[in-house]
Amino acid sequence: MNIINHILGFPRIGTNRELKIAQEKYWNKKISQQELMNTGKKIRKKNWEQQKKLGIDLIPVGDFAWYDHVLTTSMMLGNIPDRHRSFNNKIGLDTLFFMSRGVSETGNSAPASEMKKWFNTNYHYIVPEFTINTVFQYSWNQLIEEIDEALSYGHNIKPVLLGPLSYLWLGKEKDNKVNKLDLLNNILNVYKKIIKKLNKRNIEWVQIDEPILSLDLPTDWLDAFIYSYKFLYNNKKNIKILLTTYFGSVEHNMEIIRDLSIDGIHLDILSSNNHDLIQINESIPNNWLLSLGIINGRNIWKTDLVYWFYKIKKLIKNRKKIFLGSSCSLLHSPIDLNFEKELDQEIKSWFSFAIQKCTELYLLKKALLQDDINDLQIWSEPIFSRSKSNKVHNTTVKKRILEIENLIPNRNKMYKKRIVEQKEKLQLPILPTTTIGSFPQTKEIRQLRSDFINKKLDKEKYIQKIKKIIFENIQRQESLSLDVLVHGEPERNDMVEYFGQHLNGFAFTSNGWVQSYGSRCVKPPIIIGDIYRDKPITIELIKYAQSLTKKPVKGMLTGPVTILCWSFPREDLSKKLITKQIALALQDEVLELENSGINIIQIDEPALREGLPLRKKEQKKYLKWAVESFKLSCYGVKNSTQIHTHMCYCEFQDIIQDIINLDVDVITIETSRSSTKLLSLLKKFNYPNEIGPGIYNIHSPNIPSIENMKKLLNKFIQYFPIERLWVNPDCGLKTRNWIETENALQNMVETTKKVRKYILKNK
Repeated sequence: MNIINHILGFPRIGTNRELKIAQEKYWNKKISQQELMNTGKKIRKKNWEQQKKLGIDLIPVGDFAWYDHVLTTSMMLGNIPDRHRSFNNKIGLDTLFFMSRGVSETGNSAPASEMKKWFNTNYHYIVPEFTINTVFQYSWNQLIEEIDEALSYGHNIKPVLLGPLSYLWLGKEKDNKVNKLDLLNNILNVYKKIIKKLNKRNIEWVQIDEPILSLDLPTDWLDAFIYSYKFLYNNKKNIKILLTTYFGSVEHNMEIIRDLSIDGIHLDILSSNNHDLIQINESIPNNWLLSLGIINGRNIWKTDLVYWFYKIKKLIKNRKKIFLGSSCSLLHSPIDLNFEKELDQEIKSWFSFAIQKCTELYLLKKALLQDDINDLQIWSEPIFSRSKSNKVHNTTVKKRILEIENLIPNRNKMYKKRIVEQKEKLQLPILPTTTIGSFPQTKEIRQLRSDFINKKLDKEKYIQKIKKIIFENIQRQESLSLDVLVHGEPERNDMVEYFGQHLNGFAFTSNGWVQSYGSRCVKPPIIIGDIYRDKPITIELIKYAQSLTKKPVKGMLTGPVTILCWSFPREDLSKKLITKQIALALQDEVLELENSGINIIQIDEPALREGLPLRKKEQKKYLKWAVESFKLSCYGVKNSTQIHTHMCYCEFQDIIQDIINLDVDVITIETSRSSTKLLSLLKKFNYPNEIGPGIYNIHSPNIPSIENMKKLLNKFIQYFPIERLWVNPDCGLKTRNWIETENALQNMVETTKKVRKYILKNK
């Protein structure tokens, strides 16, 4: 038998986030572009060497990106929006950063390209833009340069490309005249040129990712797969095409897939509980290579290698050659468990990060070739001991879940009645101004938290210093004349990790960084057991902030679905039950905030859409329990307590009715990148409650002008009555500095005052 192991991609940030550090230094003009490029080269070299050492047979090249891999593809195809093009149409690394960060070649403000979630993950991609004038041409040599780089080191490689159809699907039409499929022939000719370049380098396999095959695709798109891969196959010469799918089952599209002109197919076997390997084997043409994604690229739990040994042993009797791989790119996994020196040893034995996942593939291949499972049994033993651990199970939590099984967690009164009480209590002006929650995470704040974590600062002194920062935050907001204030979250490293650290049932890493987008990295908490709250989380600091001002200060919490989606969840319990456990813990915090005199409580759910199953037939069930879980988190509050939520960077059209069903008093949303498209959608669905469309893009260093914000606010007023409109940025401000923050907010408040004055004058 011939078994080859491979992965679909490896984390690109560097073991100690070297890429992030270098990017931000470059953006701040502290290092040269060449120094940034050298950092990328060192990361790639180390990644390839590690994979080879760990026994990976076929090493992916093309998985590295300076911001995100979809943007890299746009660069390769020369698909650059006019506002980001240079005068001589030259494309360089700065062009890539202009598109992602919102700057033009002249240094002037230019709207950044839209950013969205990558399928149902917390990774973000820069959305390609298409117009009637879009012409693709091979323009960016990064892939070929990295292939030559890897070959020079003597590696056996497999280039990675985002497939042409997935690229087109993920993009957006900038005008009504363009049909994305009309661009297909043009894009295929560029892929033909790329494949020709690969052939010259005697490469055996190219990995072409088409994750949209896990979706419910229209007939014309399915037909386009037949046409596209026939075209590429007829022009590929010696190279072999491995079509790669992930994030979901493709069984519903298997009839089309079987007719594709390809040499092999990679299937994410972990995405469905219904995968029958024998049936899959029989459905795949005999002349195709079958690649099985059996190592979870999206979670951190050890793989039961003994289970897969017996599954695959039955399968390989009927195939001469098979690939064993990760379910998807390991981009979504932390890099190396060996760096976790402070994790409880029992808990640590349950985990597997990117490096360890490569080891799992090697161990499984070795066991299959030698027909010996001894090493696999040793590796998998902690999986079975975990099921009995008292760190996992809590009888009180289980009992509480049973008690709310039939509860419908609605508010006491309808919004129209609640809002009367809220307006009377809060006494806010029309078009109230606020921010989303976080303020700049300065070097001082990060050092302060680091000193506390490393026990250089005791808790009492730490809280004193945090309160000093909160005092300054309140003073700044008062001087800016904002209407609803926030404490600024100086004590929080991350909106999910912070809450996980204050709830039972979570474990945390010290170096488990995962890229979210660009230089933004997160350390997702790990849900290891039943979740509950045994002490207050935010009460002390929110009460302190409120004591400093007569204006309302928002209590700031992260919602149950977002905590689930932005954590690594346990796999022995349904996501529904995990989320309800989190919701009950948050409910305890919400009610205590209310009892402490906090009249506005914001429960952020930016990941509500992210958790949506890819198949439409599975979405209704998810949305029902997701909405119920959110409502459970604030169940029992008074009618006069105003509940806010925040959402950003997602396909809202898929969940508009469910957003309405949340029945929040105020929703703040991202609209600065997506213009007024979302507002049209909300108006079409008669969104009934209050809304704060983001009036400027916080991911750009640009300071929005009063003139531009005034135009945007007047647009908002065309969609919603002023009585139901709020004015706010489109997201939290933690990634900005204070100069940018204060100038932008000052312009935002000044804009609002001008519009208010005009409205009152013309009443």
